[in-house]
Amino acid sequence: MNKSLLIVAHVPSPNTMALRDAVVKGASHPDIKEIDVVVRTPFEASAEDVQKADGIILGTTENLGYMSGALKDFFDRIYYPCLEVKQGLPYGVYIRAGHDGTGTKRAVETIITGLRWNPVQEEALICRGDYKPDFEDQCEELGMLMAAGLEAGIF
Repeated sequence: MNKSLLIVAHVPSPNTMALRDAVVKGASHPDIKEIDVVVRTPFEASAEDVQKADGIILGTTENLGYMSGALKDFFDRIYYPCLEVKQGLPYGVYIRAGHDGTGTKRAVETIITGLRWNPVQEEALICRGDYKPDFEDQCEELGMLMAAGLEAGIF
């Protein structure tokens, strides 16, 4: 039976859509065969999506030093329905930050700490400053890492 990787990403611009698509590309690598990739915006994603997931990748923009309102809305809706049943859920995070992204990272990690999810990366991926095509490579690697780790039973 395949495992499910949920990707919840706020994509208000072509650049953020390219980052989300890069995560999906990595998670859908042809060598990774036993992972079903489910892609939602924060407004589309539900507690049921999270409850079905074996892993989750969250993508957000930095908005005034905080996560996007869309991702905050997602957390508000899924927090209590998922609190007890999804402890230990492996997660990854990427942030598209025009500034430094530290406030956004702190805000996301504060909520995730409350949910008791487990990080698959040492630090959140923060794509800082002017847009660079290298950001897409980093996001693709994150997607591949998560999917391969889930498939191998590492996460």
